[in-house]
This record gives sequence, C-alpha cells and structure tokens, in this order.
Amino acid sequence: MPDKINRLEKKIEEALLGGGQKRIDSQHKKGKLTARERINLLLDEGSFEELGMLVQHRSVNFGLDQQRFLGDGVVTGYGTIAGRLVYVFSQDFTVLGGSLAEAHAEKIVKIMDLAMKNGAPVIGLNDSGGARIQEGVVSLGGYADIFYRNTIASGVVPQISAIMGPCAGGAVYSPALTDFIFMVENTSYMFVTGPNVVKTVTNEEVSAEDLGGASAHSSKSGVTHFAFPNEVETINGLKRLMSYIPQNCEEEPPFVPYESKDEIRPLLNDIVPDNPNQPYDIREVIEGVVDDSSFFEVKENFAGNIVVGFARLAGRSIGIVANQPAVLAGCLDVNASKKGARFVRFCDAFNIPLLVFEDVPGFLPGTDQEWNAIITNGAKLLYAFCEATVPRITVITRKAYGGAYDVMNSKHIGADMNYAWPSSEIAVMGAKGAAEIIFRKEIAEAEDQAAKHKEKEDEYAELFAHPYNAAARGYVDEVIKPDQTRAKLIRAFKMLENKVDNLPKKKHGNIPL
Repeated sequence: MPDKINRLEKKIEEALLGGGQKRIDSQHKKGKLTARERINLLLDEGSFEELGMLVQHRSVNFGLDQQRFLGDGVVTGYGTIAGRLVYVFSQDFTVLGGSLAEAHAEKIVKIMDLAMKNGAPVIGLNDSGGARIQEGVVSLGGYADIFYRNTIASGVVPQISAIMGPCAGGAVYSPALTDFIFMVENTSYMFVTGPNVVKTVTNEEVSAEDLGGASAHSSKSGVTHFAFPNEVETINGLKRLMSYIPQNCEEEPPFVPYESKDEIRPLLNDIVPDNPNQPYDIREVIEGVVDDSSFFEVKENFAGNIVVGFARLAGRSIGIVANQPAVLAGCLDVNASKKGARFVRFCDAFNIPLLVFEDVPGFLPGTDQEWNAIITNGAKLLYAFCEATVPRITVITRKAYGGAYDVMNSKHIGADMNYAWPSSEIAVMGAKGAAEIIFRKEIAEAEDQAAKHKEKEDEYAELFAHPYNAAARGYVDEVIKPDQTRAKLIRAFKMLENKVDNLPKKKHGNIPL
C-alpha cells in the first residue's frame, strides 16, 4: 500500500508541474500566471477540487506518443467564489501549447455537463494555441462538442470566458457563445485568422495586438466586455461580476444586506442642464441613484452613446441601460442597439431587474447607419425589451423622441413603471424640426422667417416639450423631482419583486439577427 501511495504522489507531482518547471518559468517571464495559479487566485482558498488530473491523450500520430502529459493541457474542476459553487477550466499553455484535442475537450465537456446538472456557472480561462493539428478531425470534433454545450447551457447557467493568452481560429467561437468575455491588455488576443494569414490573403500588415488584442476588441469590435491591465485585475474583475449574477436561471441574484436611510439625493437636481442641447454625463445620474460605488459598467469603451452595467439598489442587483447624451447626443445607432440588446437579454435570462435611464433624440441618421442595417439592429433592442419579463422601470431624464421613445422600454412595450423628470420632453421629434415641418408654409410667407420660426418652435415646445401630456394618458406613471428618484425606485422594485409575466407558449421567437 505505501508503494501505491508513493506512486500516486509522484503522479500528482508530475501533473502539478505540467509542461515542466522551465516552461512555467517561461510563462512567468511573459508576465503571465500558470493555469493553476489562475485558479487559485479565482477561487476561495482551499475550495478547488480537481477532476481529471491524470487524464492523458490517446494519440500516437506524429510522435505524440512520446509527449504524453498528465491532464492533457487543461486543469478542470469545481470550487467556490465567495462561498458559491462554480465550475472552472484553465488551459495550460506549458503543455503542448494548451492545444485542444479529444481528451482535453472531454475534460471541459465533463464540467460543463456537471454545471448544467447542478445549476452553477461555468468559467473558462482560455490560453491555447488552438486545435492540436496532430490529432486531425478529432480536435475539430472536440471543439464542436464544447460549442454545442455552450449553446444548450445559454440562459440556463452563466458562462464566462477569460482570455489569458492566445485564442485563435475555431477556438474563438466558444467564448463568443458565452455571456461575458474578459481580456488582458497586451498579453491576450482573439482572432479567426492570424496576422500571417491576413497578410497572405489581403496583403495587410497587422500585429496580433492590433488585429485581435484587448484594445481592438474592447473599443472597435465590441467582442470583449471587459479589458484589464494584467491577469490579477482581470480575475478580480471576474469575481466582481459574479457578485451581481445568480447561480442559474431559477435563482434570484445575490442580495447584499442594506439598512434603509434618507434616500433623497439633492445632487440629482443639478445634473441635467437647462439648455436642452447641452450634454451631460449620464453616469453622474446613475451614480447618484444606485448604492455607493456599486455601478460596474459593461463594454465601457464600445458604443459610448449607450451605457450598460450592473449595480445595486438598496442591496438588490439590477441591470442598467442608459442613453449617454455626452456621446452622439445619446442617439441610438447600430452598435449601441446591439450592445443594449445583448445586455437586456442576459439580465432577463437570469432574473436581474432592469432600470432604464432615457435621454434619446432618436436613431442616428446617415447612409452609414442605413447601409449597416440600423433597421434590423435597432429592432434587436426593441425585441429584447419586448420579450423581457423581469421587473422593468424607466426614468426619462430629458429627451424621449420618435421611435427611440418606444424602443427605450416605454409603457407600450411592457415596462412596469415609467417615471419622468420635469426636464423631460416626450414628443415625435424636437421642437425645431417639428416647427419646420408643421409650420413650413407660415414660415415661408413671413417677412421675418427667423422670428416666425422661433415663434412656432416655442409654440410647439409649449405644447409638447414636457412630460405632462404623456402623464395625462398614463404613458408616464408619475412626474417626479430628480432628488426623489432613488426613493421611488427602491419602493417600485420592492413592489415588483414577485412579478410574474408569462410569454405565449412557443418553441422560441425569431429575433432579427
């Protein structure tokens, strides 16, 4: 028996070393942690239970029979974050470049299946050179097995991907199917085809960082939701995200104990300028309403004309969608619509109530927007709100014009409560444009056309540039002073906490993709 125990301890020591001490040291020199160090940093101390430590690949092609390592390049298992169960896999670049093949994929699939059965999130720490070419189609099959489970698990348990190194080719589609993607600046990258292939096919010279680094995907493509300067901050950001979301679609989000106090916020009264054309930062409104320092923004550097993220209100987790008047005057465009729609659908899938701050003059005009399908993409945000059954509240801070008024969680598409500040303007369009259309003939016939235009603009504004017509029809539940917003929202979300809203029975809808 002692001999068997010694052999087991030797096997475990071999597995823990992975590709060997030299390769681990090389990983550290690149400013990167090892697969196991990442897991230890992510999970509560002592909570990790490893599965499949002694698994090896079974291939004999191209000398692979001489390169068998315990674990086959991925560490898998389960543990806890803040005491809550999660399943995790961490690819080990020191073993065959973290390449994925049959046994490697089987380990990942196993924990994904367990996560589905037990209703807990799946976290993938990706650091892989791609498919293990020596194993041929078996590698491709392994990827497909993972993709299938990503899709089946979508909306059932949260799935989070952290790109800690390379992620190229077919490997990118598993993170793309998950709910959130984290990237590390300067050391991680994602692309379908790398710089060498791009140069061969298109003759473009581009670095891996410029093509698919954290900066490119956080600001240009919108592929990644979060980008952090190093691995430690990335993992800490991931842990913070976990604090806002539930274990699965059947549970409620985590609640932080909160003691009620004076919820009036006078600072909110001075944020929106008197001049309706002057911008302001909607983040100041958000910070003034939610619990202190609780706002966690998602896709901060992409589509800045809409702000989305998680926060807490009296200790309750909520999702926030807000137009940003400081960028493109808060107009909705293609990227903002997609960004908002994706976030709304996640919150709805996992029982996270939605709070919308609305200041939108309409959809962004122009050939670029029309030719890039603003019609279809704008409809995605509309569809997402329409099908959401979680508690939904809107606060109109200023402009609510045209079709964008409907799209931004209006009463007409199922919002539960709608509040408006006295500064709000709810109309088909702005007073200036409306006057030009309605009173065109009178303006053209006037001796002083500029004065007549101003007169008619003021007349239209007097009739429509306020929230009271909408309130009279019940489209707005209450016109409130800004400083009362937080108190009103706390009571409203408390009132809605047992909301039940069932959609018609169907296989699934057909969102305009």
